[in-house]
Amino acid sequence: MSSIKAQLQQDLKEAMKAKDTFKRETIRFLMSAIKQVEVDERRELSDDDITKIIQRSVKQREEAAKQYREANRPDLYEKEEKEAALLKTYLPKQLDDEELKQIIEETIAETGAEGMKAMGSVMKSVMEKVGAAADGKRVSTLVRQLLS
Repeated sequence: MSSIKAQLQQDLKEAMKAKDTFKRETIRFLMSAIKQVEVDERRELSDDDITKIIQRSVKQREEAAKQYREANRPDLYEKEEKEAALLKTYLPKQLDDEELKQIIEETIAETGAEGMKAMGSVMKSVMEKVGAAADGKRVSTLVRQLLS
């Protein structure tokens, strides 16, 4: 069993004992998403696979929160924000902008990339290096700035 999955199960037990319904329901929702993928693919998921599911869940909640804020629904906005914050605790530590910028500059130097035509190859190399430690949207923004 993956370490993230074991941590989720332990946190679920603790939330149930503490009668923390918010945390319990959020973790259950995530566990069901993980279980669904395991059943569909008929295999045990690795930590990397689970991290991708968590990232996708965080992104969904952030998008929903944005829509609720635009629709003037602060109650639902706050719920989505809290869920996203809880799920982020299961993700690896994110790189700050300076660290990320340094990795991108090194990758550009290694590949000899120039101009926006090389953005795809730079993005691919950077994402392989940083993995789940940086959001693709942030990486894309910085690559675009450095290549232009």
